[in-house]
Amino acid sequence: MVVTGAGTGFGAEIAVRAAQEGARAVGVHYRSSVEGAKRTADRVTAAGSTPVLMQADIVDWEQIKAMADAAFERLDGVDVLINNVGDVAREQMSWRDITEESIDHVLAVDIKGTMLCVHEFGARMLEQGHGAIVNIGSTVIVRGSARAPQYAAAKYGLLGVTKSYAHAFAPAVRVNVFAPGFIETEATLGRKDWQSGRREQLTAMTPMGRIPAPAELAGPALFLASDDAAHMTGGYMVADGGYNMVGA
Repeated sequence: MVVTGAGTGFGAEIAVRAAQEGARAVGVHYRSSVEGAKRTADRVTAAGSTPVLMQADIVDWEQIKAMADAAFERLDGVDVLINNVGDVAREQMSWRDITEESIDHVLAVDIKGTMLCVHEFGARMLEQGHGAIVNIGSTVIVRGSARAPQYAAAKYGLLGVTKSYAHAFAPAVRVNVFAPGFIETEATLGRKDWQSGRREQLTAMTPMGRIPAPAELAGPALFLASDDAAHMTGGYMVADGGYNMVGA
């Protein structure tokens, strides 16, 4: 298994949960947070699995090719890829503050970067004859984002990537989206809007009455990679405490 962006936040919790669920080895990808990746690796080891650190900038195709090659060699094949890396334009508090630089970066990371990972890892999974890919999406595609339209656009684009490769890779390799709602990661807890009333507002609007920590949603994300989800591909699975009530 490989988890991108596993040095901190949700990615770290997915990597640790995978180890707890019996993953033989876990590829812990990071771009710059090497110390965070080492901490995740220590937790993976403590959970009984073998961590393998992998550094790459996911918007660079050559780096992703190299990472995929290394992952399949060092892990003796990759059964599961969790594409967790994403840019939510966290510091932007209003659409009025949008910049061209932010638009370019969010789209590059959330669409191009994830697509490159799906493309390279998925092609190798096809060669080995099996695999599952889970792209971490967002319920922002349901409601949009007045705060950061580029983020909503990027996550909507991720659906197109997912469905396209689900068709291309079927039936050997499944590709799905797991869409969490709001999660109280360390990064979220540090946001200005979260500290000035938004947390309380969203909690009140969530039928389950709380905003979960990332560890609670690691299991549902991994479900899509499990044998129990063997007939699911090109799908979009939500876990948001009922905030959006998506469906017919």
